[in-house]
Amino acid sequence: MGMGHADISRRGLLGSAIAVAVVAVTGTPAAAVAPARPRGEVPALWREFLRTPFTHPQIPYVGRAGYRAGVTRLPRRPAVADVTAYGAVADGTTDCAPAINRAIAAAGRAGGGTVIIPPGTYRIDGLIRIGYDNVVLRGAGSDRTTLYATKNLTELIGVYGSRYGGDKSSWSWAGGLIWLAPTARWDSLIAAVQAKAWPFEGWTGNKRDEWETLTAVSPAEQGSWSVTVADARRLRPGQLVLLRLADDAGHTLLEHMSGGGPGPEAYYWDDKTKLTSYVPYEWPVRIARVAGRKVTFERPLPLDVRPEWDPRLTTHVGALTGAGVEGLTLQAVETPQSPHLLDKGYNGVVFQCTYDCWADDVVVRHVDNGFGLVAASSCTLRRTRVAGRGSHHPYFCREGSHDNLIEDFTIEQRTVPAPPNTQLHGINVEGLSSCNVWSRGEMQMGTFDSHRGLPFANVRTDITVNNNGRHGGDASAGPLFGARFTHWNVRVTNGRAGLMRIDQLAPCSATVGLNEVTEFDQIDVPDFTGDLHSRLELYGTTDVVRPRNLYEAQREL
Repeated sequence: MGMGHADISRRGLLGSAIAVAVVAVTGTPAAAVAPARPRGEVPALWREFLRTPFTHPQIPYVGRAGYRAGVTRLPRRPAVADVTAYGAVADGTTDCAPAINRAIAAAGRAGGGTVIIPPGTYRIDGLIRIGYDNVVLRGAGSDRTTLYATKNLTELIGVYGSRYGGDKSSWSWAGGLIWLAPTARWDSLIAAVQAKAWPFEGWTGNKRDEWETLTAVSPAEQGSWSVTVADARRLRPGQLVLLRLADDAGHTLLEHMSGGGPGPEAYYWDDKTKLTSYVPYEWPVRIARVAGRKVTFERPLPLDVRPEWDPRLTTHVGALTGAGVEGLTLQAVETPQSPHLLDKGYNGVVFQCTYDCWADDVVVRHVDNGFGLVAASSCTLRRTRVAGRGSHHPYFCREGSHDNLIEDFTIEQRTVPAPPNTQLHGINVEGLSSCNVWSRGEMQMGTFDSHRGLPFANVRTDITVNNNGRHGGDASAGPLFGARFTHWNVRVTNGRAGLMRIDQLAPCSATVGLNEVTEFDQIDVPDFTGDLHSRLELYGTTDVVRPRNLYEAQREL
């Protein structure tokens, strides 16, 4: 992606990093661990992390983020339908949305499989819905198959106001012209929008009441892979459950998400009404094993489980699993970008209430918002690109989205100047979203948009960024950062510090391997008082830190 290091193998550098770190921790001679590799500098933080990978105070464990806990090879499902057999015509003028949706529905009825879109340009005057497990929509490649979208979500569905009031359009941060969501959940969302009963968008329904308790959970510590439950009779291996943590009157859960200590304890939470509406914290996770009352998950706990937070495992709305979109470009008709928060909904690909789903080799062009994760978890977005006239949110991750992996991503420079009163964010994360990873990215514009709402334990690693965007977020959404954010090996091409160097902004967090930057344009002050207990290492360097990619190194461990 034009980052200047194609001549050195990524795995070779990773092997070097692990070898050096093992020497530092164990004293084992380097020759006994791995052959000599290109040299770099291993920070103290990495050596510390190796000792306590699941409980490090500044660096989160994200080694199992993404589809199927981070498997590197996405599945190839057999072809079961070709959209041309259902009436799609690659002439650029025929509305092919009905035909594509019929082919997807047929694949769903067949129990899953791949829906093929042959090379060509297919006009779509409606949105494409993937609402069936194990259904993959696959073009012939993003350079060969194009869906040309002529309408926006306001035209197709209706006006979507904000549940928090005002004249904002929720299409500014929700919904896609390719929309992956379980059918029942999508139907209920659209019914609420059209009734102007602006819904919650997450795992427990429009009013957050579509759940029931499976069992109470005993106390456990962050980093534990197992918990003890009161009653395991309704639990089984492979089952997807929600771990639900409510807050208490003293907001000790929010304080814990912020790293604890005097700063978070002194913070005034009660008027942060948007933030407090995101609680309870809901973490979807698959059960790996059940042995008596001991339940083991497929990844470790991101937080402590304490009795004052009424911890329980619960049901949730039916999730979409095993679905994907691959090998195509979604190009919207080119229109001027709308004023900030008034987007009409020329949006790209959105995952909502999805688990173990993916996108691969997908380009979106001329969109208001590019790729979205809305109450989505354990998904992988690989080889994705946002291009064209400029976007509000090129990538957004919100409404309690966890453990997702966005890798080999590109935000291209806009092709036309930004109209007045528009806004550019970048790679967004908000709304108590945790343990998400952005890896190996090229951002020709935008920023690392921590959008308030107390996201925590997220990682941005091995990314080149022209840091010219701005973060957003209402004051009522609370802090920009919770604890355990990590920026690792970040190359800022325009020297702007904002949201890149976070040792003076994010509590209990780490900035490692960042080139020298200075403050200008949007300059933020920390939300919490006192010592933030954040770390800065190898500042003023470029591509020196080893391992160079924090996520890949964690996955290898």
